[in-house]
Amino acid sequence: MPPILILASASPRRQELLSQMGVSYALHPVDLDETPLANETPLAYVQRLAAAKSAACVAERGNALPVLAADTTVVLDGLIMGKPKNYADAFAMLSRLSGKTHQVFTAVSVRGRGHDQAVSITDVTFRELSEQEIAAYWRSGEPLDKAGSYAIQGKGGLFVTSLTGSFSGVVGLPLFETAQLLSQQGIGLFL
Repeated sequence: MPPILILASASPRRQELLSQMGVSYALHPVDLDETPLANETPLAYVQRLAAAKSAACVAERGNALPVLAADTTVVLDGLIMGKPKNYADAFAMLSRLSGKTHQVFTAVSVRGRGHDQAVSITDVTFRELSEQEIAAYWRSGEPLDKAGSYAIQGKGGLFVTSLTGSFSGVVGLPLFETAQLLSQQGIGLFL
């Protein structure tokens, strides 16, 4: 089936979720500086990055097809937790998340007939984690390229005691919000 949109991401998780929705797509990942701006709120941060990614993709590819981009971040007490730089960074993040409820913000940006954007915010609660569990989890390789140093759809799901919101949003592409945005762009999804 020919693609009906461009996915501005290399994320295998976003690809799986779009495929789950029955959306055919072509890939065109963009690489941007994801450093938060001074005093930038988590909501403004994910919205800015998702919009910048979709705009960069349109600038590189044109707008023959709609472009979908997303950005996900983990937030605890207003602190944006990006991808870990190393073991010490991952250990610090997971130690902070241990036994607490944090939020996962995922913004989705679609450019085609104009620009539409939506945000999913999900509360995720972790059980207490031991230093040995965090070290073993790091050795699994899973935390390497994940916001907040964990993947809920993988072994990191073993840490989660409760979730209020969108599981797919925590994975990286909230299905409900994405379907709404695609519909606003004239892309119908058929079950």
